[in-house]
Amino acid sequence: MSILSKDIIKNKLLPHLSQGKKGPKLTEEKLVSIVELIVYRLKTGCQWREIPIGQYMDEPYSWQSVFHHYNRWCNDNCWQLGWETLVAENKDQLDLSSVQMDGTHTPSKQGGEAVAYQRRKSAKTTNSLSICDAKGVLLAASQPEKGNHNDLYEIEKHFKEMLETLENVGISTDGLFMNADAGFDCNEFRTLCFEYGIIPNICLNKRKGNLTDRDEYFDPLLYKQRTVIEHAFAWLDAYKALLIRYEKKAKNWFNLNLLGFFVGFSKKIYPN
Repeated sequence: MSILSKDIIKNKLLPHLSQGKKGPKLTEEKLVSIVELIVYRLKTGCQWREIPIGQYMDEPYSWQSVFHHYNRWCNDNCWQLGWETLVAENKDQLDLSSVQMDGTHTPSKQGGEAVAYQRRKSAKTTNSLSICDAKGVLLAASQPEKGNHNDLYEIEKHFKEMLETLENVGISTDGLFMNADAGFDCNEFRTLCFEYGIIPNICLNKRKGNLTDRDEYFDPLLYKQRTVIEHAFAWLDAYKALLIRYEKKAKNWFNLNLLGFFVGFSKKIYPN
């Protein structure tokens, strides 16, 4: 099974993947196979020890070695660089008439970093924020946060993380319309948006008093476009390793999501 072609792996990922300073350099063929095995785990959600080495490699190789390379590439920010380069090279495929922001809570079965019990989900979860374009192409994500916090927890730090990704791929925030649900309805976040030239279109929270007394900008027609990020999250759930978190390291979990972003966008712009 391969959901990412060898050509895309060779041309769009391998140039960004680091190799160890010691020992023999891996061949292009072996590197491609290692990435295919990582993508296999992303798609199926199988344990690392269950990845089918023999299906992708003709010679003996261990699942520990595959995980070792994945872990190093996470630490070296290789997946982030590969993702940002892909988006930067294909900005013409994006619809930036508006962007959408929302948060996700993912159940975590093994615990680990950035995990805590969330009463609403009756489970230990990890929270993360994401931004997508008007077509539902996921553009940026914040670092994972403990699931017992709401979406506005340390919003300035997490929002700036995502805006840095947009800046890295050459997307200007000046004059950008951004939809967000009522969970983001607060003066602090609106002010933060205006600082970066973003026009926030945030659904007014009914818990904050009579809506007729509020004078903040809100366009209900534009807000309808926000549903595309819900569709994007539902699409990500097709990758079983993202449906339930098993990665204990927060960085490894974050980069697995970036790989999901990469695979999804690649399939849209490079159809088989």
